[in-house]
Amino acid sequence: MPLNLRLSILIIALILAAVILRVLHKDMIPVKYSLLWGIGVIVLIILSIWPNILVSLANLIGFQTISNMVTGVLFVILLFITISLTVIVSGQKKKITLLVQEVSILKNRVNDLEEKKGE
Repeated sequence: MPLNLRLSILIIALILAAVILRVLHKDMIPVKYSLLWGIGVIVLIILSIWPNILVSLANLIGFQTISNMVTGVLFVILLFITISLTVIVSGQKKKITLLVQEVSILKNRVNDLEEKKGE
């Protein structure tokens, strides 16, 4: 891997790390959601420092070219992100439904108390 490509990957990883830390500092996302991005940054840094790991891994798994392996790995990572976001959205939907039900019960109780006061 050429030196300028390795330096570019390293710079992109450091910029991404700075963005993640800034977003965390401003409490825009919780720490647990930023861990996946942090792992990605660490992987990018490792691969920019030791690019032969990628070549060895591609040969070990049986990919013809490194670009095919990178594409496959990125596809799998995107699937994991999609699954985790689906789980998060599903959990939020359940919480919203519960909150709507509780608010409806409280509204009903308030209306009943107002009617009793008016009598």
